[in-house]
Amino acid sequence: MKVIKNVCIYGVGGVGGYFGAKIINADRNKDLKVSFVARGKHLEAIKNKGLILKTDDKQILVRPDCAIENVNELEKIDLILVCVKSYDLDGVILSIKDKIDNDTIILPLLNGVDVYERIRNVLDKGLVLPACVYVGTHIENYGIVLQKGGDGKIIFGKDPKTNYYPQEVIDFFGKLKINFSFQEEPYKEIWTKYMFIAAYGLVTAKTGKTLGEVLDDSELIRDIEGIMKEIKMIADKKNITLDEDVTKKSIDKARSFPYETKTSFQRDVENPNKKNEKDLFGGTIIRFGEEYGIDTKYTEKYYF
Repeated sequence: MKVIKNVCIYGVGGVGGYFGAKIINADRNKDLKVSFVARGKHLEAIKNKGLILKTDDKQILVRPDCAIENVNELEKIDLILVCVKSYDLDGVILSIKDKIDNDTIILPLLNGVDVYERIRNVLDKGLVLPACVYVGTHIENYGIVLQKGGDGKIIFGKDPKTNYYPQEVIDFFGKLKINFSFQEEPYKEIWTKYMFIAAYGLVTAKTGKTLGEVLDDSELIRDIEGIMKEIKMIADKKNITLDEDVTKKSIDKARSFPYETKTSFQRDVENPNKKNEKDLFGGTIIRFGEEYGIDTKYTEKYYF
């Protein structure tokens, strides 16, 4: 079993910045080489001053071993955390295609239920671990990532293609005290998270309402429930077993957020100069619906 020494954080936004900073800060003996792949003014700020992670109770400053825009500048990589938006995934995978070998571990920490399949459509080598992540973060300013709420958590499983058991990754996160859960069936968690973020993301983005305002509107709650049921029917067709009360739990989960909360997708849509993940949420559901003969009228109502 190899030891992970060279780590690449590809995409240093909220998710990548949070876990990249946590990894560097926890590496007390400096056994690791941690590289950041970022771009623009955010990259320049990290190069010049390092990355600041601000949480509810503290602030840390970390400096990666290198911060670059082009992954081709890196040496051999043991572990890549892919932390980009879904619309950048295809380009990222193409860029690392010639940088990996059969032992390179790829951990995709982005939204979506077909991320593994999209990666495997391009890569026939490497070890790809289906995963999802729970963390409330965003870039507050260039070189600064702000995290609110509880400790971020990574959930991942085995590579279905190779059936590789990722003991190295388990040991790696355990040693650094990164909050994680290894699951034999990670797709249950991946689809459960997707159900929540897709339904609330679509409805808040289309209506402009906050989570609290959506919860106060009985018609919008009905539509949220409709989107979630469409997703569950698709999961059933794909033999992904979700809890019977997953829809109710997902609806109730929103009540734990502050009234004025906006979804990440909603914030992206409000910025006309920024790309957004509407295809990830609406497009994916509609395409699966057509494939399996499932009526997706609620999703189509909020797909724009």
